[in-house]
This record gives sequence, C-alpha cells and structure tokens, in this order.
Amino acid sequence: MNSISPNLNIMIKASEKASKVLIRDFGEVEKLQVSKKGPYDFVTNADLKTEKIILDELKKAKPNYSIISEENGIEVNKDKKNSWIVDPIDGTVNFLHGIPHFAISIAHMSNGEIVSGLTFDPIKDEIFYADKNNGAFFNNQRIRVSKKNNINDCLFVTGDNIAKELGLPFRKSGCAALDMAYVAAGRYDGYFQQSLNIWDIAAGIILVKEAGGILNEIDISRNNNINIIASSADINSKLLQKLDNF
Repeated sequence: MNSISPNLNIMIKASEKASKVLIRDFGEVEKLQVSKKGPYDFVTNADLKTEKIILDELKKAKPNYSIISEENGIEVNKDKKNSWIVDPIDGTVNFLHGIPHFAISIAHMSNGEIVSGLTFDPIKDEIFYADKNNGAFFNNQRIRVSKKNNINDCLFVTGDNIAKELGLPFRKSGCAALDMAYVAAGRYDGYFQQSLNIWDIAAGIILVKEAGGILNEIDISRNNNINIIASSADINSKLLQKLDNF
C-alpha cells in the first residue's frame, strides 16, 4: 500500500475488521427478505454491531479522540481537537433490501478540518481513501475526478427527490458515501444532495478534494442539514447553472 498516515492505517484496519461481520450479516438479510417479519430489526442490530467494532478499534488506538457517529451520537473526550467521524452502514435501505450497494465510512477531523477519510464497500471489496495533500486512492491506485466537459456526456448522482426537470443525466443510488467516492474516482461526474449528515459525507469531502474535485463551501461544524455539490473543476460551472434554485 502507498504511504499513508498512521491514522488512516487505523481506520482501514477498523473497517476491514467490521466488514467481516457486515458481509456475514448481509448474507442473512438476503434470507430474511422472504420472511414475514422482514429484516428491519436485524439490520438495526447489524448497524449497531458494526459501529461497536469500529469504535472499539478506533478507541483502542486513540483513546482520547472525540467521536461523532450515526448511532452513538457525539462523544466528547479529552482530545477535542481530533475526532473520528463514523457511519457504520451508509446505504442502510439498500442493505435492508438485500441490494449490495452500501459502505462503511470513516473520517478523521483535526482542528475543524477533514484530514483523512475512507469509504469501504465490503461486498465489492472496494476501498477509497485519502490523506490531506497526499492524493486519493482506490484499491491502491491513484484516482482523479473525471475530465469530461460536455455536460451531455456526463452522468451525475443524487439522493434527493427531484421535483423539477433538471435536464441532467443522473442516477439515484441510495448511498451518499459511495456517490462521493465514485465522483472522486471519475465514475460519476458530479454529485448533488441536500440535508445530509456529516457522517454521510465526511470521508467523501477529502476524497473529492484530493482527487482534484471541487465542492461548495461546507460548514463541517454542523452535524446535519448539509447541502453538497461536488464535481470536477471542468464541469462545475455548467452543473451549478443546471442546479440553479436546486
């Protein structure tokens, strides 16, 4: 693996450990699809269990770091300047329905800035990660945002309910963390969504930046109601035009 920060290394180890349980649980969910009760309680449990494995690993390595996580909420510890931001299963609805498109997402925030992050898709065994000023990577290969500049050749992604015709080719995948990772890797040309939580997108912020992409101004001191528009620099102004009043 290319040279990565010690903290990113900790995050990768934690996500790999948690993914083993998640893959097994996903296999169970597929069986539960046909049961009358449905898999809802089981998935809630899987979420909590995965988060616990991740947090235990992170705390073992850095016991003083503060934590912001989906299930656990905000945990202020001795070190208030450094926080882990954790989403154990981003794309829970996909997971719930047996759709293999969800991810573990972990970021490290230092002094109010995201300095490293990873998004790990355990089913496809795809990991996207980035450290500040060190580039973005996918399974150990350097990644860059797309270079397209004709908007009609592009494919965008959102999670929003779109009430009006945008005149854009777009998809809705149900997993914000992977949407942003895919923008960083050039699979999607841009991503736009409103009312997100910080744990959905924290890793994606550094991934897109380090892959050469552009993001709107984001106040990461907020934990929710975050709006995001991310894309390559080449297509950004054209995307913003289309999303006027979005």
